[in-house]
Amino acid sequence: MDHLWAPWRMQYITKPKEGDCIFCVKPKQDNDRINLILHHGKNNFIILNAYPYNPGHLMVVFYRHVANLENLSNEETKEHFELIQKSVTLLNNTIHPAGFNIGLNVGKVAGAGVEGHLHTHIVPRWQGDVNFMPVIGETRVVSEGLDTTYDKLRDAFSP
Repeated sequence: MDHLWAPWRMQYITKPKEGDCIFCVKPKQDNDRINLILHHGKNNFIILNAYPYNPGHLMVVFYRHVANLENLSNEETKEHFELIQKSVTLLNNTIHPAGFNIGLNVGKVAGAGVEGHLHTHIVPRWQGDVNFMPVIGETRVVSEGLDTTYDKLRDAFSP
């Protein structure tokens, strides 16, 4: 499927793939805005997806590089789901979606884009956000830029 997207999409397609896990590297850097990190918890962080399916597409990510659910501690899992709940609440209050797709892709064959580092996607949905474009035109339209979405959500996640 082709994507209609802002020009920075080509940067993703043509840039050399990073050797290190982005979810291990980014939260250690002091560049939350550049890295699109919205919140740091004790065991997890919240990051905007740089190549979203819809505006407000967030990921709740474990700090620890873990590939399997059964290897998580109760403390990590509890905070992870608390941050999912917090994210849904803030997205509801900020960008007002009509629903959500929430899930994990465990393993490459299941669609994990960052294989080996568990993270949960939270994709806001609106009535009609999937229209004829993906079906007939094999194209997805994302209606808001990352900077605009980041600014809206960063303010909501601030204490």
